[in-house]
Amino acid sequence: MKNNFKLTPLVCEIIKRRKLTQVQVAELLRMTQPKLSNLLRGQFRGISEAKMLECLTRLGRNVEIVVKATGRAQHTGHVSVVFA
Repeated sequence: MKNNFKLTPLVCEIIKRRKLTQVQVAELLRMTQPKLSNLLRGQFRGISEAKMLECLTRLGRNVEIVVKATGRAQHTGHVSVVFA
């Protein structure tokens, strides 16, 4: 859920730029307005990272996930989110 904190501001910015109401966005994202309101306030109960990515695609964004090997010295990888 950590990356939801990174994705939420992007969702908010898209909504602001498109001048959409929460009711319009909730319909577009196929969720209730109260659930959308909670999401926009940083309350992610019941909202997975997959759902956040789906929201971004419904708002007209392409989402690309890249999986690559770590360097030889590293035993564990990391997750990062890049906004282009």
